[in-house]
Amino acid sequence: MSSSSKIAVIIPAYKVRSHLKNILARITNEISYIFVVDDHCPEKSYEIAEEVKLQDPRIVVIKHTQNQGVGGAMISGYTAALNTDAVAIVKIDGDGQMPPELITSFTAPILSGKADYVKGNRFYIADFLKDMPKIRLFGNASLSFINKISSGYWNVMDPTNGFTVIHKKVLTLIPLDKVDKGYFFESDMLFQLGILRAVVKDIPMKSIYGQEKSSLNIKKVLKDFPPKYLDRIIKRITYSYFVRDFNACSIELVCGLPLLMFGGFFGAYKWLQHIQSQTTASAGTVMLAGLPVLVGFNLIIAAINFDVTQVPKDPINPYIED
Repeated sequence: MSSSSKIAVIIPAYKVRSHLKNILARITNEISYIFVVDDHCPEKSYEIAEEVKLQDPRIVVIKHTQNQGVGGAMISGYTAALNTDAVAIVKIDGDGQMPPELITSFTAPILSGKADYVKGNRFYIADFLKDMPKIRLFGNASLSFINKISSGYWNVMDPTNGFTVIHKKVLTLIPLDKVDKGYFFESDMLFQLGILRAVVKDIPMKSIYGQEKSSLNIKKVLKDFPPKYLDRIIKRITYSYFVRDFNACSIELVCGLPLLMFGGFFGAYKWLQHIQSQTTASAGTVMLAGLPVLVGFNLIIAAINFDVTQVPKDPINPYIED
């Protein structure tokens, strides 16, 4: 294997003691580096990694003294991988849901220069979803839609899929200190990649669920994710259409949003006013409320259509200096 094709694998380890040994044993010889990040695991998953390390010198164990979350574990792993000569840097979870045998298939688009970031997509083929719990299916589908808006990647699904590969050069451009350290990590990475206009490619994979217990708290997700997505949506649109560039979408947003808001608020105000006075609104009042809503809505749809056509198509890694 040439130095230009070396691969590093990062495994964030938290409550995966019963799965970790099997996962490590299935990582093939094509992989040059394996970083196991024990995120202050109460099961001391690092002990399993250090045991396997005696027979596999590729393994490097990183231990956190405090739990930081999956994003925090990955930031530690990414930082360590950046200090190697690996070109493709892989993330897989240690709970057995991501077959290590797929690693070389996932890294192929990176090493061939066809993508900057590769991720799994359990939605690509309908039959792949049969083992996914219905609540997760609904949740992931919902998150996929909102992530398209926050990241600009209208061509990808399954944003929370943790099986990912990133080109080392692209990773150097991402401000890791600003990436979310919790379960929003994967979604935030897509936002950061969208700002860079990196090419993201989906790879079909089956959903695999066993007896493992997820550390994901649904109530916490419902509380924490919406404001984070809203923040990323505002930042992406502002940067993409009012800082880095100003184009047709910029004009459509500048005109469409105020018209839609004015028509909506004015119409609601007048509707309540006439309900209280038990009078009928004049044709002019209806038009003054309805026309801005109609025009504003059409301008917003046009802006979304423009945004969809702006999905990055040319990988940026060939243009990044070492």
